[in-house]
Amino acid sequence: MTVNDQQWDLIILPKRRLLDLHLKELWSYRDLILLFVWRDFVSVYKQTILGPLWYLIQPLLTTITFTVIFGNIARLPTDGLPQFLFYMSGTVIWTYFADSLTKTSNTFIQNIGLFGKVYFPRLVVPVSILFSNLITFVIQFIFFLGFMGFFVLRGSNISPNIWIALTPILILMLAGLGLGFGILISSLTTKYRDLRFLVQFGIQLLMYATPIIYPASSVSERYRFLIFANPLTSLVETFRFAYLGTGDVNPLHLVYSFGFMLVVLFLGAVIFNRVEQTFMDTV
Repeated sequence: MTVNDQQWDLIILPKRRLLDLHLKELWSYRDLILLFVWRDFVSVYKQTILGPLWYLIQPLLTTITFTVIFGNIARLPTDGLPQFLFYMSGTVIWTYFADSLTKTSNTFIQNIGLFGKVYFPRLVVPVSILFSNLITFVIQFIFFLGFMGFFVLRGSNISPNIWIALTPILILMLAGLGLGFGILISSLTTKYRDLRFLVQFGIQLLMYATPIIYPASSVSERYRFLIFANPLTSLVETFRFAYLGTGDVNPLHLVYSFGFMLVVLFLGAVIFNRVEQTFMDTV
């Protein structure tokens, strides 16, 4: 029996075409993705005193800080919404994007040892990060809904509406943007290591360019187009409008954000595919 006559389930080639992404392999390695998801979710607060409670404490402390500093001291407007809900809604949705970008941007650097020992599609790691962060998001989102219900019972002016149906799409777009930017940065840091030091700083700047601590309506008409050039703006504003009833929602802005996500995701996947073939030769 010759080598050509043998039947193989998987053939690993030394080089692939630039657009040969082998995305179908991700489904074949779904068990490994689930294993990584469980590892990432459990290991974050392992051997801590409060354990999983940190998933609730983090957004709560961040919201309280924003409420005191930006709401009470700086007195930034919140479009008539309760300050606590306004900041928590922004914090919950922003955290999912920021954590996804930060963790996926370290894919190659943090997994050098693993990548050098065994073959599997390298996209398994960043994809598993998205899912583990999604579990965290769901926990914090339910926490947010609990506070929203509390404010509704108190008679606050909150108007959830039909736009809530777009929630899965909004989360998908956040995940796509986080993954696209993350794997793009991860690919570049294999050659330019100092880029990883700019990620946290860049995310902080991006947060201030996104209406997390202020509503888009508070920005002057003259400069509002700059705010909406940020693809995250329409996602945050739509999320707030859907659950709280106040925000700047425009279907065209959502289409722009979706197109931006596709472009970033495509570029990130192509460059990631290129780098993963030679990464172990350059470390």
